[in-house]
Amino acid sequence: MKVIMTETLLIDLDTEKWHCRRCDKKIGSARKSYKEGMLVYERDPQDIHPTQLDPEKYEFTFAPDPKWIRILEYYCPKCGVMVETEYLPKGHPPAHDLEFDIDALREQWKDREELTEPAYGPDLQMERKVHRH
Repeated sequence: MKVIMTETLLIDLDTEKWHCRRCDKKIGSARKSYKEGMLVYERDPQDIHPTQLDPEKYEFTFAPDPKWIRILEYYCPKCGVMVETEYLPKGHPPAHDLEFDIDALREQWKDREELTEPAYGPDLQMERKVHRH
């Protein structure tokens, strides 16, 4: 059974593998970080946040200093969907941002039907009443 974990990732509880939700590519062990199976692009922060002031005149230009920060983008190696972006201090390893108890997930989902799309609670599905004063 595959369980939706994020907008772009799901976990196959039978094989304990991360999968891309868009193309179903196996990414890697769900007991490890999904980032180990991703394509990684290290961006120059000033490409994303260009200087707002002339760097010839001002020391600080409102753009991140690439000596201090890096931006990592993670992509599915098959379909190229962007899975995550993170800002890290230079030299800092990628953040281990998702870690799930696979055994507990398997127990939780053993009697449920597999979902192919996220489910929403009744509060999100019911029509909102408009209050006028």
